[in-house]
Amino acid sequence: MEPIVAADLQQETTELLQRLIRCNTVNPPGNERVLQEGLAADLRDAGFEVDLLGAVPERPNLVARLRGAAEGPVLCLLSHVDTVLATPADWTHDPWSGDLAGGHVWGRGALDMKSQTAAEVAAALSLARSGWRPAHGDLLVVVVVDEEVGGELGAIWTCEHHPDKVRCDYLLNEGAGAHFSYDGDRYYGVCVAEKGVFRFRLTTDGVAGHASIPRIGDNALLKMAPLLERMAARQPSFDLTDGPRALLEGLGTQPDGGAGGVESALERLRAKDAGLALLVEPLLGVTLAPTRISASEKINVIPASAELRVDCRIPPGLGEEHARARIREVLGDDGYRLEFTEQVVGNQSPVSSPLMDAIERWLAANDAGARVVPTALPGFTDSRTFRDAFPDCVAYGFFPQRHMSLYETAPLIHAADERIDVRDLGFAASFYRDVCKELLGA
Repeated sequence: MEPIVAADLQQETTELLQRLIRCNTVNPPGNERVLQEGLAADLRDAGFEVDLLGAVPERPNLVARLRGAAEGPVLCLLSHVDTVLATPADWTHDPWSGDLAGGHVWGRGALDMKSQTAAEVAAALSLARSGWRPAHGDLLVVVVVDEEVGGELGAIWTCEHHPDKVRCDYLLNEGAGAHFSYDGDRYYGVCVAEKGVFRFRLTTDGVAGHASIPRIGDNALLKMAPLLERMAARQPSFDLTDGPRALLEGLGTQPDGGAGGVESALERLRAKDAGLALLVEPLLGVTLAPTRISASEKINVIPASAELRVDCRIPPGLGEEHARARIREVLGDDGYRLEFTEQVVGNQSPVSSPLMDAIERWLAANDAGARVVPTALPGFTDSRTFRDAFPDCVAYGFFPQRHMSLYETAPLIHAADERIDVRDLGFAASFYRDVCKELLGA
């Protein structure tokens, strides 16, 4: 049965997304001000208290509040409106056209994540214009800049300089929500955690010499070969944390007891759906991905040192000591020097909460028979900043998509021909409208 989606809400969300895409906010430089001023005017006219707050004038963050009649929780609908680069020659439709074709809106940001901005704002406008106000608590709509390059001017700056403006109890952001099928059932993921980033530099040492006499020196670059081979041969052992454990259990592949329990669960998952297993595996432990290598600056000089950069992600809550232990497990102890170049501890929210209950109830009513499973991200979003700034905040990534599956959307993010089904815009906007009323009072 198709969910009941108000045609006017879907239409408004579609038109708003087209408008947002037509504002080129590729970061850098971003230049989000014109877009933000337009959203601010819409929200202010509907009755929201609106602030535009920024570290630099051309890149303000939008904070809009709809106050309730009594004290209660604050629900924040969060999104960002900067995007990654797009090369028009690679696209079927111009990436800043916002074209409506084949039942889809096309353009950079159609999935990541101007679509969620449009759905959240359209839902908030629909509620406010109808005369709805929270019976208890406040509704926040926060639209930030700069997420695609780390959030220094966006969520990080806003939470640091204006914490009272954005403090919240519940938060909905990007990170999950496109449905996927597994073993005959439909599932919607809710992102409850994000892995930490512990990128590092490996250095090997040798002795320089003239490259015309290969054995006269001690080639540091060749010493990288066994380290690369070890990382090609295996990843570190698994470290199962709460979010991924709940995901495996939700899929009916909960680990058996014993050291090989997680591997066994992954093998069962892989046997049923290799594509899903590929996405789940990085969530189960530390991952190592060598991405850059450098050595001699001269083609005719044997390098005295070589440097390898490795992107390392570790499960939420684990730190440097654990990262070092897993790196040594794969690389051994000798033959290299290790230096961490970036350290961000992973973050998570409780799997169980009133917000999760509300999501489950809404999906039961709007996609009968579908199941909800907690999941985690191998990357990061602005949720990490809010979890860090407000430790009691329950932050989930959830943008429900009923018509485009996870397997359709994932390859389009940051890629050519990014697009979204307009029915999913209406579906998501209906969710944000309804969850506001459920958590804050009808």
